[in-house]
Amino acid sequence: MIRIGDKLREEREKQGYSIEDVAIATKIRPEFLKAIEGGNYKKLPSSAYAHGFVKNYIDYLGLPQKTYLALFRREFDEQEYRKVLPENISASKEISLNRLRIRQAAILGIMLIVGLLFYIFLQYRQAFFSPTLSIDSPGEHIVLKSTTVLVKGSTEANASVTINQIPVVVDSDGHFQKVLPVFSGNTTITVVSTNTFGKVSTVVRHVIVK
Repeated sequence: MIRIGDKLREEREKQGYSIEDVAIATKIRPEFLKAIEGGNYKKLPSSAYAHGFVKNYIDYLGLPQKTYLALFRREFDEQEYRKVLPENISASKEISLNRLRIRQAAILGIMLIVGLLFYIFLQYRQAFFSPTLSIDSPGEHIVLKSTTVLVKGSTEANASVTINQIPVVVDSDGHFQKVLPVFSGNTTITVVSTNTFGKVSTVVRHVIVK
């Protein structure tokens, strides 16, 4: 885009005038003339002054007023539009961006707190709850016709298990099993699981051996 300030400067230099020469002849301060040539209209006192200064500058150089004023108005109006509108839009975008950042930070903070609380719960739930304990076999009141019984079940992986006070190995998944000798008649099988905090779970099975 051709700027009127460039054309005015080129014509001034072509005619051999300095900024000071034009300032003396038009009574326009040199800094205002430089602002016009540089397209920095915000440095002028007001829009009315800007139009008047440019008109006098055009007349002094003997340029066609109608053509050059039209060029100036278009450039001046576009600059005013860019100066005002983008600032509002930018401010709106900045506010929206700040709100988005605050929202994201709040969500992230909540997620971190929830995650921390969940981690603490997992780490210390054993201090408040007895370990889970389930027995797959034998079933309650089952009738056996052998001298041994397979006791099999599961508990928490870090728990220790005893069957009738005999320690049993618990694997990494919490499973355990043990073959116990049994005698004719009614037999009680007591399975005890104890976690690292001393919380205990007990399951009792009654079997009949014939």
